[in-house]
Amino acid sequence: MSGTTMRRAGVTAGFINGVAYDITEARYSPARWVRETLKGLNGIHGYSENPQQGRITMTIRDAQGMTVSDFSNMSAVSVQLQLANGKAVSGDGMWVTEAVEVSAAEATFEVTFEGVDLVEGAAS
Repeated sequence: MSGTTMRRAGVTAGFINGVAYDITEARYSPARWVRETLKGLNGIHGYSENPQQGRITMTIRDAQGMTVSDFSNMSAVSVQLQLANGKAVSGDGMWVTEAVEVSAAEATFEVTFEGVDLVEGAAS
């Protein structure tokens, strides 16, 4: 078995509108539904189900020439992750949902993108 088929984590590439960024961490959630148990005084009644947006979060390394405030204004953007295990995660029409705050000690900031269409699959 080759070494690449056993790699599960590590080197990851992150892109926003096709532009590559230096990332130190990435997370994603392809969840489509949020379910909540409905409890009553006489027992469990079932559950409610509501739609859940897809989410991609990247921790990006700040650099000279980058304007961090631009990230807070991002909406309707394409976001992609290429994972070490050969998977690709992508979303189109995504928007930033939280204020961006920079850690000067690490020169990093976390950006969370949410959207309706998040696709998880094999890298092309």
